Amino acid sequence: MRFALPAASASAAAAAEAAEAAGRSKRVMRDDIDPQLLPIFLEEAQELVPQIGADLRDFKASPADEKVIASLRRGLHTLKGSARMAGAIRLGELTHIMESRMEAAIEANELTPELFAELEDKMDRLSLDVERMQAGPAKAEAVAAPQPAAVAAAVVSAQAPAQQAQPQPRVEAPLPSAAAMLRVNADTLDQLINESGEVAIARSRVEAELRGVKQSLTDLGESITRLRGQLREIEVQADSQMQSRQAAVSDAMSREYDPLEFDRYTRLQELTRLMAEGLGDVVSIQQTLHKNVGETDAALLAQARINRDVQQELMRMRAVQFSTLNERLYRIVRQSARELDKKAELSIEGDEVELDRSVLERIGAPLEHMIRNAMAHGLEMPAERVAAGKEESGRLSIVLRQESNEMALVISDDGAGLNFDRLRQKGLDMGLLQAGDDPSEAELAQLIFASGLSTAESVTALSGRGVGMDVVKNEISAIGGRIDIVSTRGQGTAFTIYLPLTLAVTQAVLVRAGNALFAVSSAMVEQVMRMKTDGMTGLYAAKSVEFQGRSYPLHYLQNLLGASGAAEIQTYNSVLLLRSGVQRIALHVDELVSNQEIVVKNVGLQIARVPGVGGATVLADGSIVLIINPVALAARVRTSAARLGATMVVKLGATAALAAQGIDTTAGATHAGQVVMVVDDSLTVRKITSRLLEREGYTVLTAKDGVDALEQMRETLPGVMLVDIEMPRMDGFELTRTLRGESRTSGIPIIIISSRTADKHRNQAVALGVNAFLGKPYQESELLQHVAKYLAA
Repeated sequence: MRFALPAASASAAAAAEAAEAAGRSKRVMRDDIDPQLLPIFLEEAQELVPQIGADLRDFKASPADEKVIASLRRGLHTLKGSARMAGAIRLGELTHIMESRMEAAIEANELTPELFAELEDKMDRLSLDVERMQAGPAKAEAVAAPQPAAVAAAVVSAQAPAQQAQPQPRVEAPLPSAAAMLRVNADTLDQLINESGEVAIARSRVEAELRGVKQSLTDLGESITRLRGQLREIEVQADSQMQSRQAAVSDAMSREYDPLEFDRYTRLQELTRLMAEGLGDVVSIQQTLHKNVGETDAALLAQARINRDVQQELMRMRAVQFSTLNERLYRIVRQSARELDKKAELSIEGDEVELDRSVLERIGAPLEHMIRNAMAHGLEMPAERVAAGKEESGRLSIVLRQESNEMALVISDDGAGLNFDRLRQKGLDMGLLQAGDDPSEAELAQLIFASGLSTAESVTALSGRGVGMDVVKNEISAIGGRIDIVSTRGQGTAFTIYLPLTLAVTQAVLVRAGNALFAVSSAMVEQVMRMKTDGMTGLYAAKSVEFQGRSYPLHYLQNLLGASGAAEIQTYNSVLLLRSGVQRIALHVDELVSNQEIVVKNVGLQIARVPGVGGATVLADGSIVLIINPVALAARVRTSAARLGATMVVKLGATAALAAQGIDTTAGATHAGQVVMVVDDSLTVRKITSRLLEREGYTVLTAKDGVDALEQMRETLPGVMLVDIEMPRMDGFELTRTLRGESRTSGIPIIIISSRTADKHRNQAVALGVNAFLGKPYQESELLQHVAKYLAA
């Protein structure tokens, strides 16, 4: 309901609002966060911010939709009030500016593209501020506050049209009542899920014992049957002997007793009768045991159903809708479009799909990088798109769908597609391809995951450094996912990411290699084949398996795990056809044990860096089984062989080229392609050292501690390592000890750079096998001299 005000009153109200705005311009707004209300506000903001973002997009698409306008007003008003109540004054003021600007534009009927661009810009800032507040109190205080003058100007500009039109006061929409919620600490929920997994393991142990009891009862029944037959035979033999004896002594015996009198029976007949009674008692006990086992089995089945329901409910509590990432992704598209001077629209379908919280957290950064890549590499400039017959604004889409126990996430664009010619040339330059190779487009597309490869013509803030997609693939593989690429020239590129719905429970196939058991994710298995000896011999002769028009390179599991020797071919052999992304292999195992649901356990730091190991599980008998990715193991075997051959080709080619130009190849070496890893917990040291080395032409990898360094070294081994001593999780000495203890990394030169320069630190470094020890601050020339010396060696 609206009420008309006299002109004098309207002028007074306008003057009061102007005075209020002027007053705000003279004071600096500061937050006064209430630590008790902040968590409640952030929980509410997690629902309100995505809702406001969606309403803003709908408002832009349908400016005349009153329902959308009302919903957007209500969301902004609710967020403004909640922010101010929690003490987030600056965030509340920003929301108030958005609300006032929208109201003024609606009143003046000025719904222009500039208005929506302004609202979207403020929406990006609003969502970013909320994310910073969620990161912690320290970062919440660091949120950039709007300049007072700018805020006042924005308020005045938002209210000016309304003042000119002398709007009538409106009744504010009531604040929506909060639903009944119970906040559960994430660590507590994880602990409950872990305990639920332990219950499942304990139940599986009871089931294993019950299966043993059932087997024992079966054996008991067979023994009773056999004993009953033997007892009957003894009775027959005893009776026949008694009759024979009676016939022999009938003439000599007195006729005073009847032949059937008790004294005519011997002790043998008495024992057979006692044995028959005992056998009847055993049969009765067996029947009672069968009844008890049946009831126990039924109780276990009921307990299994209850446990599964509890586990699923706990998983559902831990599940988060993908839509919580929407605002971040929309903001990245808008920011990238402004930076690149391009036009793009993002659409998200199926975002109601729920994922495990840990999966969603791990996939956020890779998704952001892929969207930036699509903006920088995929979409053309507006003029190029128009010339190609496309719309001026590019289209990005994210489509989510659930497939079995996986979630398929498709990121596609309608850009120019991958530049296969440039990819081929980059692959040749880096030694990833040989001159005579003729790879398919699918094989060329996989080159974008190679470390250090970039098709960008120049280095920008978004692209050109050759890092990113290799990290994306490693991050997706680390959570048990895989990625496929489909690209069409001039039409665009589509990345399909397959992710597990949860990291806690999964279906797995248990296989045996030698005397050890291993688990392989059932999602990887496309087909299981049983081969006789002759067929298996033929497969090894062909070194591959052909199935439905596809070729699967054949590998023996024991060989992938490091064993040497020929495969053990049995009368019947199990071969698993596995697929991870676009990579496929045929895996020959010694035995296919079973397919069952397993509880995934994280492995410790001791084996976390081992490639192809995704976790571990505990079986019913208490034994620990590793969860492996044979496709990754096979790829690593191929990559190691290819890298060794490519390195030799590159070195020989470079040496021959330099020698042909009359250059002494023994005097020095070119820095191109030589990798140096900087391991330091200080971001400043990593940046300064990286810039120094990059200026000299080296390829630089950085790690924040020893654990991070070991994880990166799964894929790439550096030529030289620069290591600090004091670091979290794993210090420099422990990292050196670990590297020197493995044959794969024992020969890497290590240079310690530390402020700890006492003799005891230097002596310990020498004892561990460190090649050089420099103090902080170091001399750049001295460091470069050491790096060049060790790389040349």
